Amino acid sequence: MFQNILGNNKIKESLQESVINDKVSHSYLFIGMSGIGKKLIAKEFAKAILCLGNEKYCNNCKSCLEFDGENNPDFSIIEPDGNTIKIEQIRDMQRRVQEKPIISSKKVYIIDNADQMTKEAQNALLKTLEEPPEFVTIILIGENENEFLATIKSRCMILHFNPINNLNMKKYLEDNYDMNVTSNMLDVFQGSIGKAIELKDKQEEYLIIEQAIENIENEDLIDLIKKLDILYTSKDEILDMLDYINIILLKKSKEDIKYTDCIKIVEDTKRRITQNANYDMSIDNMLFNIWEEVV
Repeated sequence: MFQNILGNNKIKESLQESVINDKVSHSYLFIGMSGIGKKLIAKEFAKAILCLGNEKYCNNCKSCLEFDGENNPDFSIIEPDGNTIKIEQIRDMQRRVQEKPIISSKKVYIIDNADQMTKEAQNALLKTLEEPPEFVTIILIGENENEFLATIKSRCMILHFNPINNLNMKKYLEDNYDMNVTSNMLDVFQGSIGKAIELKDKQEEYLIIEQAIENIENEDLIDLIKKLDILYTSKDEILDMLDYINIILLKKSKEDIKYTDCIKIVEDTKRRITQNANYDMSIDNMLFNIWEEVV
């Protein structure tokens, strides 16, 4: 159980022990930033709860096989419908919660992005959390604990998930995705494997940006603009790329204060772009002003 999921070992050990000792709670709240494995761990936990084998998570019983095939009738995931999880979705879940398990002796419901439940949906869910059927476990997953009603939190076992540390993340990405990540990239990922995987196809572009900004004081302006042509053709990713530039500039500012003003230039460029200023001109001005500041 959990052997292919990186990080949060204490939480994984606690959940595994609860299954082995038959002390699984009726409701959990998994809290932590996006991309650190909360949903993966919740699904593995659910599979173990539902397992029919003597040693939980056997991978061979009818429940495990149907779980892997995404056909286990005793397991459901509720996700946002649009931007929110609506009261109708919770009421539908509540009707199904009362039905007895079909394969296993338990049922598990995961509510993903549960911090996007409307207040009405949370109030509706509260009744189920107060009086859950003995065979049901509900796992709420979210990033922002403050979005949950105090009454919801008081009825859940709250588990706080930590970001993945940089050393473990670097090794995992090298071993599993053949990614050669730099320390600046690790700072962008902020401990999120999910974010790292999202950016893996952009690795080469980020390396080009990093090399150009790292050596900007030695660059000719025309050469700099040519090297950073990627900024002009990446409108959809530009805010992430500008954030990456500022991570590099922030490190350089600790050695030379002149880079502090460069960070302000990048932030001003982000503001201009979000306010629909001329895109190419905004990038032109940013690169010229940064270059002028440091050369």
